[in-house]
Amino acid sequence: MILFPKKIDQQIASYQQELIETHYREVDNMYRQIRGWRHDYRNHIQTMKAYAAAGDWEAIKRYLDLLDEDLTTVDTVIKTGNPMTDAILNSKISLAKAKGIEVIADAHIPVKLKSSEIDLCCILGNLFDNAIEASLSLPREQRKIRVYMDMKGTQLYISFTNFTAAKKMKKVGKLFPTTKGDGRGFGLVRIDSIIGRLDGYLSRNSEDGAFTTEILIPQV
Repeated sequence: MILFPKKIDQQIASYQQELIETHYREVDNMYRQIRGWRHDYRNHIQTMKAYAAAGDWEAIKRYLDLLDEDLTTVDTVIKTGNPMTDAILNSKISLAKAKGIEVIADAHIPVKLKSSEIDLCCILGNLFDNAIEASLSLPREQRKIRVYMDMKGTQLYISFTNFTAAKKMKKVGKLFPTTKGDGRGFGLVRIDSIIGRLDGYLSRNSEDGAFTTEILIPQV
C-alpha cells in the first residue's frame, strides 16, 4: 500500500471526491438525455405520420436523418454486463466523441465485481480523462482511444491505449513524468493507490505516438 503525507492525502481525498461528483454528473446527464429522447418518441412518430399522410417522403427522410444524428449523441454503445462500468464508459465515450475522438471499445464483465463502484469509477474515469486530454494534441482525424476490459481467470483486466503526438517517454524512477503541472497529477497517484490497496497489478508503457496502461485487479 502506498502511504502519503497527511497534506497530500487530504489533497488526494479532495480530488477523489471532486472526480466522483464530476463522473456522476456526466452519467446523470447522459441518462437525462436518453430519458428525454424516449419522452419525445411519440411526438417524433406523430410528426412522421403527418409527413406520410401528406406524401412528403423527402421531409420524412430529412427528419429521420436528424433523429439519427440526435440519437447518436446519447446512444448507449457499451453493454459490459456491469451497470456501473456501463455508465462510466458510456458517459466518457460520449464526451470523447464530442471532442472528435474515436473510441474503439471492447468490454465484457460477466460477473459481479468485488471492486467497489467508487474505486472503479476513479480508475476508469482517470484513465479516460488522461487519454482524452492526451488525444487533443492530435489533429481530429488522428485522435483515437482503445479500451479493452475482460475477466482473465479471477482477475479483471483493463487496458487503455491513447494515441498522442509525444515521443516515447522515459521513466523517472518508476514513474513517467507528468506534463500537467503542480496539483494536477493526483489522478495517476489515485490509481496507483487503489491498485496497491487491492493487491492488483499496474503497468504503463510509452511508445512513439502511443501510451498504454494495463491493470489487473483480483476479484476473489
